[in-house]
Amino acid sequence: MLLLNFLQQFQINPTEALIHLFTFVVSIIVAISVHEFSHALVAYRLGDPTAKLAGRLTLNPSSHLDPLGTLALLFVGFGWGKPTPFDPYNLRNVKRDSALIAVSGAASNFILAILLSLPYLVAYYTHNMTLGINSVYSYLFVAIWLNLILGVFNLIPVAPLDGFKVLAGFLPKDWYHDFIRTEPYGIFILLFLIISGTIQNVLLPIIARLSEVLLPAFIGSI
Repeated sequence: MLLLNFLQQFQINPTEALIHLFTFVVSIIVAISVHEFSHALVAYRLGDPTAKLAGRLTLNPSSHLDPLGTLALLFVGFGWGKPTPFDPYNLRNVKRDSALIAVSGAASNFILAILLSLPYLVAYYTHNMTLGINSVYSYLFVAIWLNLILGVFNLIPVAPLDGFKVLAGFLPKDWYHDFIRTEPYGIFILLFLIISGTIQNVLLPIIARLSEVLLPAFIGSI
């Protein structure tokens, strides 16, 4: 989908297409690195040094990028980084702290998307929008969009996604143990949801709506 957009644009304007491609690749690297680093940072703050000892308490992309997950993000629109390890036995409250570690990745992507959109929002709501600002965001839009994808996708409450542990953290103790037992089957459920198009049909409108909130009246495109 994203690669097809790039190829179509390349036939029209090679220079602009290359800039979009560069922005896209950099955006993937930054979004995934920030996501996984946030998991490691929150785990460390909560008393678990596992990720730090594994060299994951860093923004260095080489520590976080998963080749298959990066390709999936390029061709499919959904992807992932290397899972950040943590040891629940180092946590004071396993149920709560696991949920905090899990949600931190998606939260970091939402925060990054908001920060990237702030100049646009300020210009829009102060009626100082210019063609130059809109032109810049025709490139930055992809970075905001990718962060929203990673944030929303990872909150799906199906293992191995972060949303599984986030939901588990809110469940009553009796339900929690039953829910955790479904974890081994999560990957099959996730594959079914992707292949059937269910995830795309549900998440893409959500991502589009969030994009409209962060970039109101945006007339550029990627």
